[in-house]
This record gives sequence, structure tokens and C-alpha cells, in this order.
Amino acid sequence: MVDPRPYRLSSGAVVVRHTVDGYVFLMLRAFNHWDFPKGIVEEGESPLEGAVREIEEETTIADVEFPWGEEYVETGPYNRDKVARYYIARTQQAVVDLPVNEDLGRPEHSEYRWVDLYAARELAAPRVRDVLDWAARLIGVV
Repeated sequence: MVDPRPYRLSSGAVVVRHTVDGYVFLMLRAFNHWDFPKGIVEEGESPLEGAVREIEEETTIADVEFPWGEEYVETGPYNRDKVARYYIARTQQAVVDLPVNEDLGRPEHSEYRWVDLYAARELAAPRVRDVLDWAARLIGVV
């Protein structure tokens, strides 16, 4: 069956970690844009499976859980033919590695930061900020 969706689905997650000061959000920088781990869903995997895979591929975080369930939010189209679906994942892993992407020959991201909601909103572009605000409401940060 042909997918009626005119866009390629990218799937990822707003990754959070609980600290003594509350929740912090993982932000990844690619060029001048800050976003959350995400990538194109591969054939044969569900969007949630794709999100888990992308988190590990882009950050080496393998211990994610989804205590807020499988709720998600999708962005409007971007880059002409993509829609991004984001879940909320929680981890205890503070150290993040940015491994080399074999296709690119370099890491996909140049920097990462664990930041509070205010700092995350400052970094995030409007498309990502809407996702961040949704996640913050769902986990009870705002």
C-alpha cells in the first residue's frame, strides 16, 4: 500500500533528565539550528522505534524510557518534504557523545547542551519552540 502522506516522516524525541533543580532538556546543534534528536523513519520500523534509534545514533543515549506514554506532536512541513514527530523520552544519562555519522563522515551535531526550559526556549527556533512548549506542559514544567 502506498503511503498517502505527501511528506517524509522524521521521528525523534524531546529528551529530558531529572536533576536536583528539576528537568533539563537535551538540545543538539547542527550549524546554527538547535533541535532534538530525530531522523527519517526507516522502512519496517514504527515512528517510536525510529525515535529510539535516532536518539542512540545521534547521542549514544541508550537508556531512554517513555513515562508519558506514546503521545506525540508533529510539526508542520519543513525542508519542503518533511514532517517531524516528537515523543518525550526520559534518561538518567548525563554524558552525551556525538558520534561520527558514517554517511556524512562527521558528527551530525557540533554541540549539545542540557538546559532548563528558559534556556531551551532561547536556543530553539520557532518550529522547535512549539514542540518544547508542548513537552513542558505534558511533563508539568510550566
